Amino acid sequence: MPVEVEDIRNQFESSAFFSHIGFEIIRFEEGNVTIKLNIEEHLLNVNGSLHGGIHATMLDTILGMVTRSVTKSKVVTTSLTVHYLASISSGELFAEAKVLQKGYKIAFTEGEIKDTEGNIIAKGTGIFKIIRDK
Repeated sequence: MPVEVEDIRNQFESSAFFSHIGFEIIRFEEGNVTIKLNIEEHLLNVNGSLHGGIHATMLDTILGMVTRSVTKSKVVTTSLTVHYLASISSGELFAEAKVLQKGYKIAFTEGEIKDTEGNIIAKGTGIFKIIRDK
């Protein structure tokens, strides 16, 4: 039975990790995914700004989500590169991503995290291994 985009969306929404961090799906369509994060105090580093690990987690999550929306298969991250462009300590963040190229075994992706004014807070690229059902 083929996997539908809505099934993949439901898997993410029911993930304990996804909800623990505080991610919310805004849009989940094939090749077009947006998630939101409200910055909470427990996500801040000792300097009072969003911890870099949260940026990386948000990018890894959105890149994996968009890859799954296109491949309809499970995927695992093989490489993740994050470029931190600005700090932020409050408000909302939105992440979007796209698949640049997809082969049979791997996919190349890129994504951005923006604040509510559209300022880019972080950018990232990822390579994902596609896990095909046998």
